[in-house]
Amino acid sequence: MNDAGSPALTKADWAQVGLGKAHESARLHVLGQADYTDDIAEVRGTLHAALGLSSKAHARILDIDFTDVLASRGVRAVLTAKDIPGTNDCGPIIHDDPILADGLVQYIGQPIFVVVADSHDLARRAAKKAKVSYEELPAILTPQAARAAGSFVLPPMRLTRGDAETAFERAPNRVKGELYVGGQEQFYLEGQISYAIPQENDGMLVLCSTQHPSEMQHVVAHALNVHSHNIVVECRRMGGGFGGKESQSALWAACASVAAKRLNRAVKLRADRDDDMMVTGKRHCFHYLYEVGYDDSGRIVAAKVDMVSRAGFSADLSGPVATRAICHFDNTYYLSDCDIRAAAGKTNTQSNTAFRGFGGPQGAIAIEYIIDEIARNLGKDALDIRKLNFYDKIDRNVTPYGQPVVDNVIHELVGQLEEASEYRARRQAIEAYNKTSPVLKKGLALTPLKFGIAFNVTHLNQAGALVHVYVDGSILVNHGGTEMGQGVNTKVMQVVAHELGVDLTRVRIAATNTSKVANTSATAASTGADLNGKAAQDAARQIRERLASFAAKQFGGAAEDVRFVADTVFANGQEIPFGELVAKAYLARVQLWSDGFYATPNLHWDPKTMTGNPFFYFAYGAAVSEVVIDTLTGEWKLLRADALYDAGKSLNPAIDIGQVEGAFIQGMGWLTTEELWWNAQGKLMTHAPSTYKIPGVSDCPEAFTVRLFENSNVADSIHRSKAVGEPPLLLPFSVFLAIRDAISAVGEHKVNPPLRAPATSEAILDAVSFVENAVRETKAA
Repeated sequence: MNDAGSPALTKADWAQVGLGKAHESARLHVLGQADYTDDIAEVRGTLHAALGLSSKAHARILDIDFTDVLASRGVRAVLTAKDIPGTNDCGPIIHDDPILADGLVQYIGQPIFVVVADSHDLARRAAKKAKVSYEELPAILTPQAARAAGSFVLPPMRLTRGDAETAFERAPNRVKGELYVGGQEQFYLEGQISYAIPQENDGMLVLCSTQHPSEMQHVVAHALNVHSHNIVVECRRMGGGFGGKESQSALWAACASVAAKRLNRAVKLRADRDDDMMVTGKRHCFHYLYEVGYDDSGRIVAAKVDMVSRAGFSADLSGPVATRAICHFDNTYYLSDCDIRAAAGKTNTQSNTAFRGFGGPQGAIAIEYIIDEIARNLGKDALDIRKLNFYDKIDRNVTPYGQPVVDNVIHELVGQLEEASEYRARRQAIEAYNKTSPVLKKGLALTPLKFGIAFNVTHLNQAGALVHVYVDGSILVNHGGTEMGQGVNTKVMQVVAHELGVDLTRVRIAATNTSKVANTSATAASTGADLNGKAAQDAARQIRERLASFAAKQFGGAAEDVRFVADTVFANGQEIPFGELVAKAYLARVQLWSDGFYATPNLHWDPKTMTGNPFFYFAYGAAVSEVVIDTLTGEWKLLRADALYDAGKSLNPAIDIGQVEGAFIQGMGWLTTEELWWNAQGKLMTHAPSTYKIPGVSDCPEAFTVRLFENSNVADSIHRSKAVGEPPLLLPFSVFLAIRDAISAVGEHKVNPPLRAPATSEAILDAVSFVENAVRETKAA
């Protein structure tokens, strides 16, 4: 005890945040005891549903014969659009996405009907027996075809700054071209699933694997034609989400609920992997037409890009995805005069949706690809061109959409990584290697990232929480976020424990439930810990202040001098165990629970002018990747990767490093192996693990170093931490561009290889052939 009577031990010495605590469900995961939606004990009489899917990309439905379906063993009902008592729509923004197709199908795999049977297997087998007659219509399948046809799900967007045309006229050099970057399947381990259980008085309990319980509540309420308070949606945890369960879990929740309502029986709808991949949307693929003007040093003076995504048949979240792509085209670079366009192409394919990064990676990869070309054209190292174009700290520090970059650490971060990874020495070593290796070629790239944190739509940046302290001193927390393995529950528990000065073991997290915390936003946009952590902190703070006032009345002194540290309350020279004070407070009728709320400040956005402050802050990072390719087979291997990520004052470094590692490998899969392929009839042919290649253990580099950059968020985020969900997915740009660097070595770096993503072996061979042909033509001339 010091002279002032305060405890010698303070929160400067003791903390529950900033520590590498284990994931709160880690033990359950390892033991196989963590409950997912399909693990929940089924109520008596539960039935199972399966979806009947379209076999045409674009067609009118002329007739459906359900005779064989209804005659199948165990079938209880077949439901179509006319059996939906309310609104036949599950679109999150634009109401253009039917739960069940009604007279018109717009992609192969679109749900047309629901079969309800005694078992999952019986329902699936029966659904295959329907005979559907179609009148086929013309189909658009690619973003290029959508651009050519002027086929869009929303009006195209455009952001301009300065006078790009005049700037182009002044530019000494120009680079012009096109790029195609494919989409990506979320491939969550747990597929889409909803379990609807009828309740009394028109109620419905929906147990659902979803990132957005409140949205599921709204969709189900509208489909059943009841008020939201009739519907309770609960999600304990997901076996992965990655954006694929933000809006697209709605169709499954609605179908299960409509069937449960119609039959007054509990109904579970669980998608098999093939059906899941055929029905649900993925990351948007993008096609780019670009032109950039630059001076002789490599500094960009004018930029133009026209991006078109494969939106699919409906809008879903394609508008916000396009907006974020526009706002991330700059990445870490100052663009003085630019014309940035984006359109969401309407295609007869799955309606694409959120995926980790949400358009940010698709926007930023274009400028990285372009800078790579500028460097090769000038015969310079791409890292030097990148550094030359970085945002500055005082001037050249305003984004094209008008937000000042006030927290720029990219110079320091890249400098640290450049030195720690021995970038320059390795560059020289690779050049020497390539001169003596005619078949195997090595490549190296260092790429940076700047990623804005907040929802594009301002009103979504809010969260609520409910904290209970029980008489025995244990604590239960409810918040509006959802746990999909990313550790948001662990971080929120740490925040509450820290705020109340108790050990983490006192705190437990309850399942996310719409009857506990209402009107929640999706756990998306990397805001899960930011929003829900602040809301839970607010609730815990109110309880702590009530307990402090009570302690001051009991033991004397001022309430503001009472300290809660290490499971102990220090008040006016007294040390009281936390649980003991809580028990006394209960007897004195002190409120031991509280709600909390948080709304992110200083956000505004004008969608008409595409300007404003859409982000609370920026996260930064960089990675160096070294690869080797076989120019005869197109095979490649990542030899080494070094990543440095700005997590601010990390709430949990162990979880954050794991998130960076996972994002890196997932992003690498998107850019190298995960190819989505539709045949000429519009059928997705890569719809199973046998045909869709996600990275495996053997794809990880033997040398993989991930570190967190020492920094403190300039924004008043939760304990000055920064988000870590989406931004690191941009780090493996370094892998893609290292592959391009290796291909470029075939022509002694004098030819820009036209490498598409994913950089599969076929894509690599195509690019190698292009370079070899260009070299031959040059020699012949």
